[in-house]
Amino acid sequence: MPHHPSYLGVFLTFARNSLIRDMMFRANFIIEAISSVSWMAMNLGFYAIVYQKTDHIAGWGRYEFFVFIATTMLINSIVQTFFMPNAQELSELVRTGGLDFALLKPIDTQFLVSLHRVNWASLGNFVVALALLGYSVPRVEGFEFSPWQLVLYPVYVILGVFILYSVMIALAATSIWLGRNQSLYDFWFYITNFSRYPMEIYQGPWGTPLRQIFTFVIPILVVINVPARIMAWPLSADQAPLAVFAVLATAMSLLGSRWVFKKALWSYRSASS
Repeated sequence: MPHHPSYLGVFLTFARNSLIRDMMFRANFIIEAISSVSWMAMNLGFYAIVYQKTDHIAGWGRYEFFVFIATTMLINSIVQTFFMPNAQELSELVRTGGLDFALLKPIDTQFLVSLHRVNWASLGNFVVALALLGYSVPRVEGFEFSPWQLVLYPVYVILGVFILYSVMIALAATSIWLGRNQSLYDFWFYITNFSRYPMEIYQGPWGTPLRQIFTFVIPILVVINVPARIMAWPLSADQAPLAVFAVLATAMSLLGSRWVFKKALWSYRSASS
């Protein structure tokens, strides 16, 4: 009887081994964690200064926007912890032939190359984001807590993570065709930059087309905007269309990235061939 590996067990082993590896170089781990948190603190400080000059940015008040920033930090910290280091290493696996060994393992190749390394230092941002969320939400003007917010918010945070992962793994898979894709991080940064701001700022002859493209073609804008709206604003029927679209966009993104990854694998030639 063939033995099917436990994906949860394999992932927990990856996480444990990554933590052990990080703890072997504690100074580097601490420096990475401090650097990551410091970068986010500087971004938060910048917007705190901006809100000293204005009360609203595209309809978002100070604490509403802090909820938006906290949501950005939450989603990005999860992506950077579990997926970013693996996506960056895929081109190296292709170049050195390490992908050959991944293909021989009795486990799904995409799962293996997506999660074999965990960057624990990036979780520092996750803790800071939770603290910022807990500080900001009760201070939102007219705040009225709904139990549905507590249910829907983490669901849409996870959906946002899946969308970013889909874009990332599809970009990383192109290294199988290109041999080496060192522009992955730069291109990823340029695309995800659009998700870090409320979609209301994209107006006018240039902004409106960008909003349409990055909402309905590459659904980057729904990643942060949907969960942030759920937590920062009272739940209303006006939010429903975008929330429903976010679910569909997540499903299509995962299916599309899976197709790209499988298509790329079919084109892969062993390093020894």
